[in-house]
Amino acid sequence: MLQWKIKAFDALTVHELYDLLQLRSEIFVVEQNCVYLDLDGKDKVALHLIGEFEGEIVAHSRLFKPGISFDNASIGRVTVDANYRDRKWGHDLMRESIAGIALHFGESKITIGAQLYLKKFYENHGFVQTSEMYLEDDIPHIEMKRE
Repeated sequence: MLQWKIKAFDALTVHELYDLLQLRSEIFVVEQNCVYLDLDGKDKVALHLIGEFEGEIVAHSRLFKPGISFDNASIGRVTVDANYRDRKWGHDLMRESIAGIALHFGESKITIGAQLYLKKFYENHGFVQTSEMYLEDDIPHIEMKRE
């Protein structure tokens, strides 16, 4: 079972920040073989949802109030350690992310920029495709919304 916590950037410990950035690099840079600038300045204004298992960060997402990434609230950098994906914790992460948006921002409308291959995953959480495919860092993406 994962232990969940939501923290503002300034509340993250140095070790938590290091670990979540390492997790994101393992997935978005190494696993997906994509050279891009992960540190986009948005971490400082995001709420960070962290899922820990046995004291290790194995899941993370960024939660944004409306107007930062999209007009609606948003979820980004959705990550689950590859060693734990067989446990389907990505679904837990999305449920916790959606609940975190509602709790902290009072919002139910959420827009995301989703990697195209994860379309069905996000559809399982109530998101629908609202754009044509576009490339972001040479990876096919689509915009999706949840009302």
